[in-house]
Amino acid sequence: MSDPQVINTLRAKADSLQGYIAKLERDLEQARADLSHVTATMHLFEAPGAGEPFPMHYDIHRLFRPREIGELCRKALADGPLSTVELAQAVIDAKGFPGADRHLRTSIAYKIVQALRMQEKRGIGVERTGKKAGAVVWRLKG
Repeated sequence: MSDPQVINTLRAKADSLQGYIAKLERDLEQARADLSHVTATMHLFEAPGAGEPFPMHYDIHRLFRPREIGELCRKALADGPLSTVELAQAVIDAKGFPGADRHLRTSIAYKIVQALRMQEKRGIGVERTGKKAGAVVWRLKG
């Protein structure tokens, strides 16, 4: 004896609902992945709160105003020639960043080299005087 029409209709509806639930679960997983990507991207562009470590990949352009690195370096160089490493530490201290974060210190050192080389190229402010322990030594032009 065949199933009554009601049972056949209910089985078809159950199959349809199972397919819909499976689609919603896939969509939910995709939404979770999208949310994690958006959250990670937000962390790249937001400065960490007080006491929190800086993430390994951080957009340090947002930490400084335009030409601020050059200004901070010139202030530090007023006391005498300094290496890039010493300048990076001086900038970190001036801005109140965590000094033990080597990734941040390295990133800032690269930005210092870029800023000071451009100043040197334009003939304003600073010049290279040699190397100390593999780092360029800078002094105010005078």
